[in-house]
Amino acid sequence: MRVAVVGGGPGGLYAAALLARQGHHVEVWERGAPEDTFGFGVVLSDETLGGIERADTVVHAALGAEFVRWDDVEVVHRGRLLTSGGHGFAALGRRRLLEILHERCAGLGVRIRFRTPAPDVDELARTHDLVVAADGVHSTTRENGAAHFRPTVTEGRCRYIWLAADFAFEAFRFEIAETAHGVMQLHAYPYSDDSSTVIVEMREEVWRAAGFDLCDEQESASRCAKIFSEALRGRPLRGNRSAWTRFRTVENARWSHGNVVLLGDAAHTAHFSIGSGTKLAVEDALALAEALAAVSGEEAGAAGPAPDGVPAAGVARALAAYEAARRPAVASTQRAAAASMRWFEEIQGYVGQPARQFAFNLLTRSRRVTHENLRLRDARFTRAVEEEFGCPTGEVGAAGELGVAGAGGAAGTPPMFTPFTLRGLTLRNRVVVAPMDMYSARDGVPGDFHLVHLGERALGGAGLVMTEMVCVSAEGRITPGCTGLWTSEQTAAWKRIVDFVHTSAPGTALGVQLGHSGRKGSTRVMWEGMDEPLPEGNWPLVAASALPYRPGVSAVPRALDAADLAVLRSDFASAAVRAAECGFDLLELHCAHGYLLSGFLSPLTNHRDDAYGGPLDNRLRFPLEVFDAVRAVWPGDRPMTVRISATDWAPGGTTPDEAERIAAAFAAHGADAVDVSTGQVVSDETPEYGRSYQTPYADRIRNALGVPVIAVGAISSWDDVNSLLLAGRADLCAVGRPHLYDPHWTLHAAADQGYEGPGAPWPAPYRAGSRKPPTGKG
Repeated sequence: MRVAVVGGGPGGLYAAALLARQGHHVEVWERGAPEDTFGFGVVLSDETLGGIERADTVVHAALGAEFVRWDDVEVVHRGRLLTSGGHGFAALGRRRLLEILHERCAGLGVRIRFRTPAPDVDELARTHDLVVAADGVHSTTRENGAAHFRPTVTEGRCRYIWLAADFAFEAFRFEIAETAHGVMQLHAYPYSDDSSTVIVEMREEVWRAAGFDLCDEQESASRCAKIFSEALRGRPLRGNRSAWTRFRTVENARWSHGNVVLLGDAAHTAHFSIGSGTKLAVEDALALAEALAAVSGEEAGAAGPAPDGVPAAGVARALAAYEAARRPAVASTQRAAAASMRWFEEIQGYVGQPARQFAFNLLTRSRRVTHENLRLRDARFTRAVEEEFGCPTGEVGAAGELGVAGAGGAAGTPPMFTPFTLRGLTLRNRVVVAPMDMYSARDGVPGDFHLVHLGERALGGAGLVMTEMVCVSAEGRITPGCTGLWTSEQTAAWKRIVDFVHTSAPGTALGVQLGHSGRKGSTRVMWEGMDEPLPEGNWPLVAASALPYRPGVSAVPRALDAADLAVLRSDFASAAVRAAECGFDLLELHCAHGYLLSGFLSPLTNHRDDAYGGPLDNRLRFPLEVFDAVRAVWPGDRPMTVRISATDWAPGGTTPDEAERIAAAFAAHGADAVDVSTGQVVSDETPEYGRSYQTPYADRIRNALGVPVIAVGAISSWDDVNSLLLAGRADLCAVGRPHLYDPHWTLHAAADQGYEGPGAPWPAPYRAGSRKPPTGKG
């Protein structure tokens, strides 16, 4: 084939070399000179190097001779240096990387046209069988083909600049400078025996307040060197066409059109704080070459070699295979990079943490490094973080020896099995069985199903088991199968369940969540059509405003008037009195997910023009009145929490700043913790799903306000729970669906970590099964 590569960066050059090795005729257009480059050092992972070794031993050997390697990450927090080892990095100079690829391309007959802008992409597509667009984050190819690729480009909230120091740092170093203008951070790593990359980053408002917007490259380098003089040992910094910029996250709905394909930063970007730009581009090149080789093999096997290379249909199949192979890995990396970028954008909220917790939080910010992973890398460092957190030491582990608590023999108690106190209630561990609607009640009365469901999970070891949303009136139900607390029969049924838990699972707390469906009521049970109206027997809906949940499908609710609000306050208070009579240990007020009280909080669902609508303080008014009414009748020694949706995942909805204010208002009224969820407020939401995807919102509220929080949302492993707790992102973790899969999830988490202690006692009848059964001869 005739192949055109637009862009002579590492990704484009490596793709050119790999395709030339397959016998294709490759030309590269690069507008810069051979020695031109931006930045300084490049970090590659062992995984990427393994792929290079399999694809091209010549390039791999050349890289191996140049790499600088190190294991440690140093974190400087308020003058204190903490070191974590076992990480394994490899870096080299970007210019040297380009030289190696230039040499390899030349040896394979690739023609590189330096100082030459590429012809129009349509012309290249007509004269070549394949066009590889590796023209970077500002890709002209992508922008000219935007109608086909459908790109999305978003800018971060920080400014950063690439600089260099003429000495080699001994490790990857993160350092914080708390200045009069705000927090600034340094990211530095060696890329040769005598040189290091240094990136300085800060929020946009800090950058402007410090006057960096008025500085040229030389002055910026000089001022940054003074701010971080201790880390630099008094040495200067230098630039290389360095300018302050904001990181641009690039995503594309499609990566190819016809015979044109995007590669590297043209297709996708990931924040530099996880060091993945060059890595992703090189891996793209590997995947593209593999896909084309596979199709070439198919064509040869089917009808012998084609005289003109791979047919157009084959190219299309190869490009589709390339995208299918790379998208999942890229999406995963972009999620991790986004989490890392947000962490640095919100760093002001973390600098007050204890030094070791701050360092652990930084190291686990992307959620790719976890507590268990870090413990395997550096057990001593991780144990020090655990001790600072308050994990008890020297408890008896599953092996019957002191200090065995962790899959690899880490000493002490895992963070998730440390106690936590809310008001007069001390939970024996940090695991919460999240509220999950079961839709299995009759006339609001919980039956044997609820007894078994909640009782089984209480026996399963969690510190706190929450009921589903218990409705305060018949009209407040979501479905006919929802439970309630508005009659004496319901109260007696709930008391039966509470008594069972307290008797048969002593030490397990049982919490009740009170709520009202609002405009999301009178629907079918989930498995018959979620949010679908009942075919018959509907009841009238009420809400903050007369807005249906699903326009054209859901019934239009009646906007509540003053008399209605008084009745509702009374309904909630009466249900709370009944809950206290049942013996529940904790009460949560449901102000999330678009139900009645949530409907008052969100500007998307509250269009009132009275004292309960408009500004946030007004939208908070009725939920706070209900909270106060419930708190007034709920026993003073028992804790009360509130669940909120910290974002609506929709334009014009609740902002993170408003979520902070909402949480602060409830805390000021006596909430002992905030259960931070997101979304389900409007039907056209677009959530950013992923592992632990809601936890950043809990994290922000906790560290901004100092209020205890319950994190929830795709927390599925005990390792994630330990990581969130140790990093100070949550105080309790609500785990839902894993407890449906395994009612004894918490006890099994203890067994997996080799922990036997007061944080996870097995019920006496179950102790014989407290060790994982052998599964085979191995």
